[in-house]
Amino acid sequence: MINKQSNVYTIVYITVMVVIVGAALAFTAMSLKEKQTENADADKMRQILQSVHLTTERATVVEDYKKYITSTIVVNSNGEQVEGADAFAINVANEAKKPADQRQLPVYICTLPDVGTKYIIPLAGMGLWGPIWGYVSLDSDGTTIYGAFFDHQGETPGLGAEITKPAFTDQFNGKEMFKNGLFLPVTVVKKGQVPQGDMDYVDGISGGTITSKGVGSMLDECLKPYKAYLESLSKQ
Repeated sequence: MINKQSNVYTIVYITVMVVIVGAALAFTAMSLKEKQTENADADKMRQILQSVHLTTERATVVEDYKKYITSTIVVNSNGEQVEGADAFAINVANEAKKPADQRQLPVYICTLPDVGTKYIIPLAGMGLWGPIWGYVSLDSDGTTIYGAFFDHQGETPGLGAEITKPAFTDQFNGKEMFKNGLFLPVTVVKKGQVPQGDMDYVDGISGGTITSKGVGSMLDECLKPYKAYLESLSKQ
């Protein structure tokens, strides 16, 4: 019998406990994985719908998503549809790191009563303290912004975190991305300033300069690869 005061007993006891606890944690993680995935998918659906000004409850978000998101496609930088690709499954943050001509570009097509078809484009970028992301919805001509949604992982409350608030996002409504035949994604500028050129702009967050610039860079980097596809919408 092992002496409970010996080093051998202590090592065996710790080893057994580590194995038991590790197995329990692994089992718990596996058991909850499906639920966690469902919750993450539902939150993504909620964000997509918010970009077209639809607020939905957790209990009905999947139903609402299926009701209003009538189809999804994936295109490339030439505006051509990529067959067999799943728009919802694409990691936009990973795609944003690739050269534009190598990206898979998801498009969510939304049909709303009274206002018609909207095209929703996902975005991913970096703020001051970590990832930021969002969705921009466009009118059926592919040139005018209908709505926008932004979120973040760890921006400062009252400063950079204000990108989630209507005071910031509502500024994008009605902004145009094509000016005099040129594709010029909306830029974010310091409040009171005006950018050079004809591009539409919104005021950045006071005290959240770096996060605001992150949103501007995200819009530029993520929307430009869609130029050919959006031009095809305007021609329709």
